Amino acid sequence: MMGALWTAATGMKAQQTNIDVTSNNLANANTFGFKKVRAEFKDLMYRTAKEAGTPMASGTQMPVGTQIGMGVNNSATTKIFSQGDFQQTDNQLDWVIEGEGFFQIQQSDGTIAYSRDGAFKSDGNGQLVTADGLLLVPNITIPPGATSFTVTQEGQVTVKVGNNSSAIGQVQLARFINPSGLTAVGNNLFSTTPASGEPIVGQPGQESMGQIRTGAIEMSNVKVVEEMINLIVAQRAYEANSKSVQTADEMLGMANNLRR
Repeated sequence: MMGALWTAATGMKAQQTNIDVTSNNLANANTFGFKKVRAEFKDLMYRTAKEAGTPMASGTQMPVGTQIGMGVNNSATTKIFSQGDFQQTDNQLDWVIEGEGFFQIQQSDGTIAYSRDGAFKSDGNGQLVTADGLLLVPNITIPPGATSFTVTQEGQVTVKVGNNSSAIGQVQLARFINPSGLTAVGNNLFSTTPASGEPIVGQPGQESMGQIRTGAIEMSNVKVVEEMINLIVAQRAYEANSKSVQTADEMLGMANNLRR
């Protein structure tokens, strides 16, 4: 009977993780470039009372065995890198990656992080930065007096100063063999891990890279209706596991109250 208590407890812990992940998805439903997370689970060890295929006295073999599971555990929380919806802003500093790829962002310690958030700003020196003031890599600086600013789908940045137009930079994107292996570090940034592989850097529209679209921003790929359904399912599963605990406790109570 004690086995039922511990098994149900693992189910409650697993559903708590499920609810935590779903809550984070819902909290970031309007976060630029956010990628939803899916909680994944695996069953735990099994207690084998009878092994299938065991020889029997009649000369035959036992056709099926008897195994009792010991619960569930979280195996992974996987980022889903599907494309989010585009929101038109008509701001030329808002960029969308249509397809694969990440913007390269230089962190304060000099290391490179990766982001799908293309809501860039111009600092006091004309450099393109994130909302937190982190530089876009390669660095692009808008010269003083620029009257227009354009970015092609292939990432070439052109400005017009007076009557003269000139290219001032080239956007470079990075992609990964296994983007789900990236580690989220907050502030819409990801860092590499051995599982993600090294970044493959290239121009937009080349080498399987996505293209750049300006005047729009990529929203979160979280579908609120789906997450609400997941939340309800997780809540009901948590409730069912708590009922298993209650039932096992009541049966233990009956056993303890037996009289000869």
